[in-house]
Amino acid sequence: MDLFAQSEHHSKLLETLYPEIKRLAAIQMSRERSNHTLCPTALVNEAYLKMSSEEGMIFNDKQHFLAVCGNCVRQILVSHARTKNAAKRGGGQVPVTLIEGIDDFQAETDMDVLLLDELLIRLETLDPVQVKVVELRFFSGMSNEEISDVLEISLSTVKRKWTMAKAWLYKEMNQ
Repeated sequence: MDLFAQSEHHSKLLETLYPEIKRLAAIQMSRERSNHTLCPTALVNEAYLKMSSEEGMIFNDKQHFLAVCGNCVRQILVSHARTKNAAKRGGGQVPVTLIEGIDDFQAETDMDVLLLDELLIRLETLDPVQVKVVELRFFSGMSNEEISDVLEISLSTVKRKWTMAKAWLYKEMNQ
């Protein structure tokens, strides 16, 4: 049976991909501050709960599942940061390190997850494809080739969009 075509098989799909998803969550959490209250397991569990609460969600393939999971991770981290900031009455920022360990993003930029979310929302008005590329790389850990397949665009377009997005985000973070 094709696990990706049957939404009722979410738990089997998660079981199959759990090691990979947990690895991605661990990478994501390594970018967070050391005293963050979420751990990779909690992040994976929250993402799964969020995904499984969506009625009729069907995944086309592994990349689609991981893309949706990455988007959920982003939403969870942003929500968690907002809750923490609200508890502090707006004080303090939640640091995240934007590090691209997968390829050539050499610059390490300390920032907060809320700023990253705000910048991605702003970037989406300029170029929604760049945002998708960032989400798939940063939150889902996909390679350029996988992103090319998921977004159905050429590999050269993915590379160009990634380069442009990194430059734009770096510039905006350092203003």
